[in-house]
Amino acid sequence: MSRSDEPALELPAYARSLGIVLDRIENGLPVLAVDFGSMVEGRPQHFHGGATSGLLEVAGYAGLREALKEQRREHRLKPINITVQFLSAGKMKRTFAKARITRLGRRNANLVVEAWQDDRSRLIASAVMNILMASPDGD
Repeated sequence: MSRSDEPALELPAYARSLGIVLDRIENGLPVLAVDFGSMVEGRPQHFHGGATSGLLEVAGYAGLREALKEQRREHRLKPINITVQFLSAGKMKRTFAKARITRLGRRNANLVVEAWQDDRSRLIASAVMNILMASPDGD
């Protein structure tokens, strides 16, 4: 869990509706988690692909926002492209996701986001995100 001296990570309403929470901070980037339940169930006893994709996307944006905050940069984030790869079925377990920023430029960012359950080396899904970073005033 995050320490009490760290500011809370603000997640969007969509993330909260799925039950996505901050699990911890690792190397300055958030690790998000969601417990299995009716809000994320697709076929019986498995995570819905949309819920898995939502977790990946939210973790990507959360990681990018934290990196920008660390650099004291403010941008409006706009998706250019998000590609999700489903690697194995998510079971009835807590699922984690964390972004890895592969490029953080002046106008765009590239990220890889990974989701896993028990074993971090056995991913259930991953995503590649290309994000445009527009100036806060709309340019």
